[in-house]
Amino acid sequence: MKVRIRRFDGQKEWWQDYEVDAKPSDTVLDVLNRIREKQDHTLAFRQSCQMGSCGSCGMVINGLPALACQTRIGELKTESIRLEPLYNYKVIKDLVVDLNDFVNKHRSVKPWMIRKNPEELEEAPTEFKVTPEQNLTFVQFDYCIMCGICLAACPTVAIDPLFLGPQALGQAYRYIADPRDEGFEERIDILDDSHGVWRCHFAGACSYVCPKGVDPAKAIQYLKKDILKYRLLHKKRASTKPAELVQKAPPPNAPKPPPFDFKVEGGV
Repeated sequence: MKVRIRRFDGQKEWWQDYEVDAKPSDTVLDVLNRIREKQDHTLAFRQSCQMGSCGSCGMVINGLPALACQTRIGELKTESIRLEPLYNYKVIKDLVVDLNDFVNKHRSVKPWMIRKNPEELEEAPTEFKVTPEQNLTFVQFDYCIMCGICLAACPTVAIDPLFLGPQALGQAYRYIADPRDEGFEERIDILDDSHGVWRCHFAGACSYVCPKGVDPAKAIQYLKKDILKYRLLHKKRASTKPAELVQKAPPPNAPKPPPFDFKVEGGV
């Protein structure tokens, strides 16, 4: 099997081809390990759990962001594989991208339990119960493994460097929807912003590529509803100015995503 990989060494970028023996049951990660072990020790990529739990091995496989450890050769139904680093990220080396901005945006939405009385987090006066029905409102969004694949597929992330992105917004809703959390008012000014929920155009690409079925696009629409309801009930305006459309050049060394047809390349 022919494997074509977009390489980058910190200065120059090029495509490199490899010939690899692969079985239909092999994963793309198996193939990459085989290349690094037997052909090219300089090839850089991330991996850890090899079972779709850590999110380390996210990359673009034949034009579609995915986890290498969950993508089997037989599922691709092609005679060759094209591998690229995740779109919309700065590339460090080969298939390894810089996740600092991604993590900072995740942290900015305060993805942890907030109580009005912080002491309750250490010494709760009683058990904070969640019914099965309440759990269903947010458990789907709790499955996020922070692989960053959703940002690679998002067209808004590609043009707006300040957009929080589907991962951070999805995690914000996960806690806001949790009945034990009381941090909605602490997060609203972060979310109700020109580069927050209102920059999402509901393309749905983030949900399409999510390996865990988190559906961040749905979470963002729920956030919009909750924010509008809060503003109307409390008659409070957003503290930020209306949006200015921010266009940006791609991050340094970030590969440009080609035109993507989900029906053709996504196998739908």
